[in-house]
This record gives sequence, C-alpha cells and structure tokens, in this order.
Amino acid sequence: MPELPEVEVVRRGLDRWVTGRVIADAAVLHARAVRRHEGSLRDDLMGERIRCVSRRGKYLWMPLSGSDEALVAHLGMSGQLLMQSPSTPDEAHLRARFTFTDQGPELRFVDQRTFGGLMVTPLAPDGAGGQVPDVISHIARDPLDPAFDEESFESRLRARDTEIKRALLDQSLVSGIGNIYADESLWRAGLHGRRRTGSLVGSSVRDLLIHVRAVMTEALAQGGTSFDSLYVNVNGESGYFDRSLDAYGQEGEPCTRCGTLIERERFMNRSSAFCPRCQPIS
Repeated sequence: MPELPEVEVVRRGLDRWVTGRVIADAAVLHARAVRRHEGSLRDDLMGERIRCVSRRGKYLWMPLSGSDEALVAHLGMSGQLLMQSPSTPDEAHLRARFTFTDQGPELRFVDQRTFGGLMVTPLAPDGAGGQVPDVISHIARDPLDPAFDEESFESRLRARDTEIKRALLDQSLVSGIGNIYADESLWRAGLHGRRRTGSLVGSSVRDLLIHVRAVMTEALAQGGTSFDSLYVNVNGESGYFDRSLDAYGQEGEPCTRCGTLIERERFMNRSSAFCPRCQPIS
C-alpha cells in the first residue's frame, strides 16, 4: 500500500496539473470506485473548479471552489491517479475518468485491486485555521505536517501501554507511517518494534521523530518506494527508494551498520524486519 511519501509524490504532481482547472465531466467506470459516495459523482463535480490538492496521511483531497466540499481519494493497495492525454488508450483497470473544460490532460483513477475509492464529502475545520474532509477529520496529522504537535505526540505515545511499532501504525496517533517506513525509522533509531512505549526515556521519542522525518524526506526525494508497477506517480513513473532500504525487505542480508543478519518476524498481519544486535527489545 502506498505510504506517506508515495501519496505526497502523487499530491505534488496532481497539484501541478489540476489546480485551477474546471471539471467538464466525471465518468465512473466501476461502481466499487465510488462505493462510499452518496449520489452521483458526475452531478456533484461537473462545473466545479479545483482549488488545490491537499493531503493528510495517505488521503488526498481536492477542495472545490463552488462549495465547502472536496473530492477525496484514497489509493488503497493499488490505486493510481494518472494524468493522461485524452488520446491515450484506456488502462486495463481504469475505474474513473475526469475531463476538464480546457480539453487538456485528463485525470484517471486506475485501481487493479479496487480497494481504493473516490467520494465527494463536506469539509470541516481542522483546528489550525484550515479545512479537512469530515470523513478523515479523526486521522492524526503526520510528522511532515507543519502543524504536527510534537509535545502532544510524545506525551500520548509515552502514556500508551503498547508496542512502539503498533503505535507508529496507529492513524489516530500519527498518520502516514506504514510498515516500510516504520521498520526503516526504527532501524535508524536503534529501537525494536516490540519495545513498549512506556519504556522510552529521555529524548528517545524526539530522536525517533527525527529519524521518521529523515526517512520520509529521503523517500520523497527519490519518488517513493516501488516494489512493483502498482505504485507510480501521476506520470506513470516508479520511485526508487527501495534501493536505499536498510531493514524492510532485507531479511538475511547483513546489517549495513553492524553486519549482523537482518531478521524478520510476524507482526499483526504484516511482518517486521530488524537487526537483532542494533535493535534490542529492552
């Protein structure tokens, strides 16, 4: 599933291509793409101008100029938002198409596994002078958000009696960190994912946040992480941060810091990769 860096790469590309443009038509080609939308996506979007493209965690939204609503997109496991020339043949898993009054490049939603989706939903105050779609207002800010509250995060994290990695994946505590970047951040911080949050002392939480931000910033600079053709940016290009991974997907390889072989263990319905020497549980 795309994580924060991949979704931010898509957001930046979309912002360049669709901001200020007026939607001429919205064609839904697969009902599952709009299963969470009430009413007609076409009726709700025709004639609307896109103000900008925003993101919280792994969600994207495009505020509409004619109302206090936004077009919300979640990529799920395999969703892609592509800018294509109208003459480009349809993709095999094309689920929705948006054309614009300027007759320029169209926006296409492609989703092989159909876990992603689109909807138009009202905007609500975000508590910092902005707006956020009401359906995602419960999702916490991510570490790259300028309004992210480090002190609140630190106190809430320490107060929880849970494993560190489980906390990092909790979207009500901090958003946008998925399995890949949790493993990478914990490796850099020298923390085992099964260590208890209450055991963190001193500046360990702040140090962890520094590593989370560094990993995500580096991934952004490299276009995100692509292990297959399902994650691409709006131009259909893959990221290459997978070449820089130190923990995730490195089982059996020597740790780049100490040489000990990276191990993998089951975690929830996923897996965790770690160095048993650099990342002791206690």
